[in-house]
Amino acid sequence: MDRLTENKLILVVRKTRLEELIAKYNTINQAKFYIEHLGGDFSDYVHEHETYYQAIKTAEAELRQQGRVQAIDRSFLPNFIFGPKDLVIAVGQDGLVANTLKYLNGHALIGVNPDPKRWDGILLPFTVNELARIVPEVFSGRRKIQDVTMAKAELNNGQFLYGVNDIFIGQKSHVSARYTIKLKEFQEQQSSSGIIVSTGLGSTGWLKSVYAGAHAIGNHKTMHHRLETSSPWDANYLNFTVREPFPSRTTSTTLVCGEINIQSPLSLTSHMSENGVIFSDGMEADCLEFNSGMVATLGIADKVGHLVL
Repeated sequence: MDRLTENKLILVVRKTRLEELIAKYNTINQAKFYIEHLGGDFSDYVHEHETYYQAIKTAEAELRQQGRVQAIDRSFLPNFIFGPKDLVIAVGQDGLVANTLKYLNGHALIGVNPDPKRWDGILLPFTVNELARIVPEVFSGRRKIQDVTMAKAELNNGQFLYGVNDIFIGQKSHVSARYTIKLKEFQEQQSSSGIIVSTGLGSTGWLKSVYAGAHAIGNHKTMHHRLETSSPWDANYLNFTVREPFPSRTTSTTLVCGEINIQSPLSLTSHMSENGVIFSDGMEADCLEFNSGMVATLGIADKVGHLVL
């Protein structure tokens, strides 16, 4: 068979809600009993599962006409070694694209929507049936590639973590996080529900919800105001915000939001004896410990993501 390329096409997939339920309750019948006992529609889980795997089957068939295909589950991404010329295709929800992008280094990523009737897919501009056209256009340089600025958290012990949407620094549980925050020449001790550092890509997500809530409380409005916080995906800055800062004799609430750039990274020193964490893009399992003595520097990453449009 004549292939378009000998470079690998990496197909990234994820488990469906049905598979996660079966893993938790051991059998499909027990999973069905659990959902229906709570009044849920189990058929929706089944339909979503079947639609997703049909999309994967179609994607694999289309891609095998183009080159060598290797499918991996997203749980293997932290330890997977990508070849320098691999082309990566993520079939899933927007979160799968973000979770995949932070493990890439110069690779182009194609986001594919497996179920357009179910998912809006801001980061999923293509369907599986378009892969036969999109892949050759990427290899020939005829597709637009959008650069995506990423965030990076680096500890004083050498460990680091990238974030495509946002990075969270705080406690595993709902107790307060305690730390010293420093930006430029200003620093203070704080106690809060944690800090969110957001990229331009993530500026319409978690960060926007925090800003909107704070703005509504400050203006005693809940429905009549909308705060626009969107930033370009390739913005040369990050935004940070402190969640629910608490004022006390030893903690302050002055430095609660701001901009991070190349010249001005954010520094955090942990005062938490245990359960301090740093994770990105909602992946709590893939986290860094952030306990007493740890210093984290938050800034723009030393690499960018490349999304195919």
